[in-house]
Amino acid sequence: MGETLLRYRNDAASGAPVLSLADFLASDNAAAVRIEPAEDARALLPHLGRIALVEVNFPAYGDGRGYSSARILREEGYTGELRACGDVLLDQLSHMKRCGFDAFAPVKPIAADAAAKAIATWPEVYQKTVDGRSPIWALRHGL
Repeated sequence: MGETLLRYRNDAASGAPVLSLADFLASDNAAAVRIEPAEDARALLPHLGRIALVEVNFPAYGDGRGYSSARILREEGYTGELRACGDVLLDQLSHMKRCGFDAFAPVKPIAADAAAKAIATWPEVYQKTVDGRSPIWALRHGL
């Protein structure tokens, strides 16, 4: 049986209601927000300190704009839960994790053991991203 929420964090999941970006920006005490593909994650930068959860919607597996949203938020210092939701496929988990996602809410449930295997598929990487792993070229040069 598959999981509808795969979480790779040690803290408790946020119970705050998830608001649309427009509703979140109109509120001064919201702690959870959902970003749609056409929305700019940079609108959240002044509010990172109060956000416990950012859901990034993937309405179709081929829409990769959510990867950019994740990188923007992580590179700007967001440390809360970053959840990919929607049409999230097993073969995307590794790449999503590299961009900073630490939770997944796929429409079609994914087995936890299959997800763990998919995330561990490529232990060595070529690009520097936000997950902390050094790329192969840096390791070769002692960087």
